Amino acid sequence: MKILRPLIIFAALIAFWQIIVVVTGAPHYILPSPGRVLNALGSRSDVLLSHGWITLSEIILGLILGTILGSISALTMGYFKPARRWLMPVMVVSQAIPVFALAPILVLWLGYGMVSKVAMATLIIYFPVTAAFFDGLRRTEPGHLDLAQTMNASRWATLRHIRVPAALPSFASGLRVATAVAPIGAIVGEWVGSSEGLGFLMLHANGRMQIDVMFAALFVLAIIAVTLYYAVDAGLKRLLFWLPDTQTS
Repeated sequence: MKILRPLIIFAALIAFWQIIVVVTGAPHYILPSPGRVLNALGSRSDVLLSHGWITLSEIILGLILGTILGSISALTMGYFKPARRWLMPVMVVSQAIPVFALAPILVLWLGYGMVSKVAMATLIIYFPVTAAFFDGLRRTEPGHLDLAQTMNASRWATLRHIRVPAALPSFASGLRVATAVAPIGAIVGEWVGSSEGLGFLMLHANGRMQIDVMFAALFVLAIIAVTLYYAVDAGLKRLLFWLPDTQTS
């Protein structure tokens, strides 16, 4: 049933899309039919896969770097109290400035290659990972901390054996959010300046009025984003296997 449900939803969306095309009579250069997009997927599959691999690489690299930097920042703030006074304002300022506004600057500084897109994805991923992990670290059960203090545990031992395990569920939530928004950084970076990737392909197709190719690129991007999210979610469930799942059917 878990596999059948997404298929039913997908089929319903495709049917709704086709109904809108038929009812509105929208020309194919405004809203192509599912059949045209499917044909574009088949005829341009080599191009879509080539550009899709570039975008996927940017997302994965950004996710890895953002997770590492976010984890280090959260652990630093959790272990060194003075670090909170310095890092927290930096985090707030980094979110007060729209990441999209930084894209042209990053492209100017880092060039039109993959580096600037990875940097964009890293910036978007960094905050949810850091904020969620740090929130989990500082909300450790007080009784566990009192017990560690009674047993004369060091700050490092307390952080490693009590606070980090207790914060892992929060970290997992932040990582899930980061995975969901990771494609935004890569695509925005490709829109601003790039010669490859799905974002570049979408702009190129739009300029040539190849709207079916643009929709096909969007479809590939959606598949990448959904697959990556469920892969990370499955990995986190295996990592945190001891956590109860209280979800009701």
